[in-house]
Amino acid sequence: MNRLLTDEPLTRGTRRELVGYKITLGLLIVFSLSTVQSQAQIKWMTMNEALAAQAQKPKKIFMDVYTDWCGPCKMLDKNTFSNKRLVRYVNKHYYAVKFNGEGTESITYKDFTYTNPNHQPERKGRNAQHFFADARRINAYPSLVFFDENGELIQALPGYKSAQEIEIFLKMVASDDYKNITTEPAWPDYQAASN
Repeated sequence: MNRLLTDEPLTRGTRRELVGYKITLGLLIVFSLSTVQSQAQIKWMTMNEALAAQAQKPKKIFMDVYTDWCGPCKMLDKNTFSNKRLVRYVNKHYYAVKFNGEGTESITYKDFTYTNPNHQPERKGRNAQHFFADARRINAYPSLVFFDENGELIQALPGYKSAQEIEIFLKMVASDDYKNITTEPAWPDYQAASN
């Protein structure tokens, strides 16, 4: 019979057992919370990693282009990319790329290596734009960029978006519905049909 469930007074041995149970319970809670938290995060990778993964298993790419100084970029991370439903959808349907539009990452794309040779690490605030962002005409931060299964640019969406605002774009690109929206009036029709 478990001594902790009796009416007997606590002895030094039962107190140690009780402390041991509390420590074990505390550790279990900490590990379960960290597991839940890690499951509710987008699985970010570099563009090079996404392109390599795409070569093995074709899937569209969803890219968050940010900068270190960008306030709306930080809001996107905190508010939009923490939405559990959005996290699940992105992880299931896309290779998610986090890319600093003013960073130093080297990207090999379509047989060309893009860099940022003008980056000044000692500089605070704005810095030189990465050649990859420049070549895609991405000059607003944040920008959410979609690439097809072959790595071809589909569309870049500039500016902060809430989880609700971005959901329609994620689904439209994942389902290839964007290919059917060929006129300006088709977009409001698509939005109305999606609600």
